[in-house]
Amino acid sequence: MAVEDFLNYEAEEYYKTRGRLLGSGKCGGKAKGLAFADMVLSDSEFSQKVDLPLLSHILSSEIFEDYLRRNGLEALYDEEDWEAVQSRFSNGSFPAALKTDMERILRDFEEIGNPPLVIRSSSLMEDSVDLAFAGKYDSFFSANIRDIEWRMAKLEECIRAVWVSTFNPSARKYREKHGKSHRDESMAVIVQSMVGKDRHNFYYPKLAGTIFSRIFRRPSPRIKKEDGMMCICFGIGTRAVDRGAARSFYLTNPELRPSGNSPERIAGSSQEFFDYIDRNEGVIKTGFISDWLSMISTHHKDLSHYFEFYDEENKMLLPYSVYHTTSETRLLASFPAFHKRQTYLFELVHGLIKLMEKHLSLPVDMEFTYDTSSRDFHLVQLRPLTHFQEMSRVVVPDVPQEQVIFRGDRMVSNGRIKNVPYLVYVEPLKYLNEWNPQKAAGAVRTINDKLKGTNYILAGPGRWGSSNPVIGVPIRYGDIHNCGCLVELSAPQFDFNPELSYGSHFFLDMDADNILYLPVFAEQRSNVYALDWLDNVEYELGEHPAVRIYRGNFFVFLDGESEHGLVYWENAE
Repeated sequence: MAVEDFLNYEAEEYYKTRGRLLGSGKCGGKAKGLAFADMVLSDSEFSQKVDLPLLSHILSSEIFEDYLRRNGLEALYDEEDWEAVQSRFSNGSFPAALKTDMERILRDFEEIGNPPLVIRSSSLMEDSVDLAFAGKYDSFFSANIRDIEWRMAKLEECIRAVWVSTFNPSARKYREKHGKSHRDESMAVIVQSMVGKDRHNFYYPKLAGTIFSRIFRRPSPRIKKEDGMMCICFGIGTRAVDRGAARSFYLTNPELRPSGNSPERIAGSSQEFFDYIDRNEGVIKTGFISDWLSMISTHHKDLSHYFEFYDEENKMLLPYSVYHTTSETRLLASFPAFHKRQTYLFELVHGLIKLMEKHLSLPVDMEFTYDTSSRDFHLVQLRPLTHFQEMSRVVVPDVPQEQVIFRGDRMVSNGRIKNVPYLVYVEPLKYLNEWNPQKAAGAVRTINDKLKGTNYILAGPGRWGSSNPVIGVPIRYGDIHNCGCLVELSAPQFDFNPELSYGSHFFLDMDADNILYLPVFAEQRSNVYALDWLDNVEYELGEHPAVRIYRGNFFVFLDGESEHGLVYWENAE
């Protein structure tokens, strides 16, 4: 098939013939991807191996546009005050006919046992093969419990929340950066049965993750970009797309961990929390895996395939099968030797990648759930993977040591930027001592907006874009989207460590915008983190005391092939 077959595929008829489409508008990118996947799978050897969510209803873009008109909200496309947008949107009302249709949808889910629901965005621009709208719009969960009135109120709340995310600042900035008109965007919604099982009123899939058929930012020349990768986590898949701690498997070389193989590195980059639906309270929750180990071990008999312990005192990893948690150990979902124990899953993913690339004629991005015991594999999302234009080989210049500000030799992307006028730096100690992560993120956001068009360099501790401020500044991509290079700095004394979280929404956005990436591990001799220069050169302070702005003439040279990169300064004269 040619790429035009996917681009021209109209999924509306697919949902309409099944009685699952409300309105006569478009069904949007995510809904289109699922319909296309079902068509491909039904005529393939994977028809009995790969399932889709049991039930999906679509509210077309017409329903969204009608809501705006009825409630006088069309001007929100031009409103930049996010709080004002949210306030006005929340006061809008649903027409009686729509409420009747929503009740019918809920009755359909009753017939399959009232599973929790995932209410997903499916915007028109999410159909793009050139832009990464992944993560720009919101998805929400409903526990789908209690009486019909409670379930209706929750569904209405979630649909409204997905709709209003059309106008959120991150999405607005992304559209503006890529020359897209706000008014050309419209939002369909998928109401979908959540894949998982109820375990003592904890509802979650055993494993969830993402699959990428191409790797455009390789952590090592040993990795073949054509062979793809898989990111996987325990529980609901929110941790697989956030810069949290999902385990990345490069399908060429599944043993390779981009953060390194030392026990400390594995402990610092492994999942310790999991997300689940609390069916008693009716909310999504996050819990320590170790706190619920008794419940988890009752329902999962192969925990040694994905759990192990880390002994902090002795800096050792200990097998789950021979050890038990104590106050000195941490339970990790680090997936030790998972690829050797779950060969069926890896073979299935290899085949699925080839099948979907063949039919889309494009690299693909998929989301899935998997049960290691039953081998139930559910494809919950399919979309084109945004192209990343790899640059030609970069020759890193030989620069005097006193001019080098940052140097790294692992997980380096590829590219060069010359004559950059600004370097923005978040100082780790001030970030921790003046603890106000949201203010620090806001200070970066303010600078990012002011430095539009400068390709400025941004540097700071740990993993940027994580929702956990303890491991990095909790910005969203729209807060840094004008930078030309992101430098993530380790500060081991404060437990800050970079990680190439390829496959996260954050890195997909960086790929789409060709933002360069350089991690620097200060404790390694071959790396440079020039603290003396940063502390003694004149700088301005941002709105948070940890945020510094340096003016100068800066250069970035990154050679992804040799994994060598540096940022340096030159005298402007």
